[in-house]
Amino acid sequence: MTQDPQTIAWLDQEDARLAQLIRAHRFAVQYVGEGDGDDEPAFGYTIGLFGLGHPELVAVGLGAEGTHDLLDHVARLVAGGRDLVAGEELRWDRGQPVIVEDLPNPGDVVLGANRYYQRPAEVSVPAYQLTWAHADGSFPWDDGYPCGPECQPRPGTWRA
Repeated sequence: MTQDPQTIAWLDQEDARLAQLIRAHRFAVQYVGEGDGDDEPAFGYTIGLFGLGHPELVAVGLGAEGTHDLLDHVARLVAGGRDLVAGEELRWDRGQPVIVEDLPNPGDVVLGANRYYQRPAEVSVPAYQLTWAHADGSFPWDDGYPCGPECQPRPGTWRA
């Protein structure tokens, strides 16, 4: 598919802006609002952690501010030398527990990171999904979780 010169110029400017942001801060957060369909939740992910030898991070269902807060908090831990592992429990600055989980379909989710690292979806950069507890302390797999599965889909069950 051929893109028009104006779109190519815009993409080049965005790529340069992102590279400058990552050079200055070691990572960036990309937020993606809700899509047109019910199966497209709002989410965000980091770009730049793969360059530090770590999977990128994804958060779903928190809204723009909450997504940026969580990803910024945890990405700063990683940029400071912390290596996260799947199954690990963290606390973020809101005091809520967060579980680190493998994201089995990162090529469907971290599109901007793959563009940045020039990787096709089938050899995507790896990613972890950060699964956050509701204010009552329950997680999506707990009985009585008040948010429902559409609020925070399980890793691998949704696509960007």
